[in-house]
Amino acid sequence: MRDPLKWPVAQDLHLHRSVISRIDEQGKLIESVRIDNDPKRLVAEVFKAGRKAPVAIEATYGWYWAVDALQAARFEVHLAHPYGMKKMRKRKRVKTDQADAYEPAAGAFRDVGQGLDPQSAGQARHPVAVSHLEGMAGSALLDLVDLPGFYAQRLDSQRRLLMLLENEVDRVEVELDRRLKNNTDYRNLLKIKGIGPTLAAVFVVEIGDVHRFTGPEQLTCWAGLTPRHYESDRTVRRGQISKEGCTLVRWAAVEAVQRPCEPAVAAVKDRILERRGRGARNIAKVAAGRRMLETPG
Repeated sequence: MRDPLKWPVAQDLHLHRSVISRIDEQGKLIESVRIDNDPKRLVAEVFKAGRKAPVAIEATYGWYWAVDALQAARFEVHLAHPYGMKKMRKRKRVKTDQADAYEPAAGAFRDVGQGLDPQSAGQARHPVAVSHLEGMAGSALLDLVDLPGFYAQRLDSQRRLLMLLENEVDRVEVELDRRLKNNTDYRNLLKIKGIGPTLAAVFVVEIGDVHRFTGPEQLTCWAGLTPRHYESDRTVRRGQISKEGCTLVRWAAVEAVQRPCEPAVAAVKDRILERRGRGARNIAKVAAGRRMLETPG
């Protein structure tokens, strides 16, 4: 019997909001709530099912942030194939977000030995744990896939291309580390939360000697992260960021704040979201990226 403090959970993911459902070991719905898409809120809701609870998410577009947040919180994450879920939904007369969230949870964790509905268990497309899709384990699962003719050839072709790309990425990362391992700026950047080897290399190579800028304002302006300024007589307007200057540094700064980052930087993003709502997500990310560049090294 499953630990009663670790009920299965499923998330029906949408662009701005999601529905979280929890079921018991009999397959009955315990609770279903709708939340705004926010990693902290998601983890808090799933945590109600117990620490390290199993979570099923349909692998639709944009599932990465949810899986990253849940795995960082040490939950057991499973992915449900969209086609399998679509076939189950076609059998139903009514489609609701609550039902869409319930199906992955029930399909992922059904077991006739636990007393769950055997007919439903036969229909379920069992989601696969994300940990099983990584590295050699994921490759071994693909080896077991039996596809007819052209589809098998296409899968083999895509797998070969992925292997080539992974090899090239690994070679670049090794070369970057070899060339920059004795660079003081590179090593200091790696100590900043949210900046990994690739982003650190972008900052070092693109910015060069940071002391050539007289201050942080000049650096953020050069990166195109400062707002446009319109002034005529007594009228002053500040518009969107200029997006002029180094595109790579601007991208790296915004990319770095979309993962766990320094508290002072995260606070900038959180304050804007609290004041202006989820519609200001891009504004919040840009402001946090600018704050990170302004922070003394």
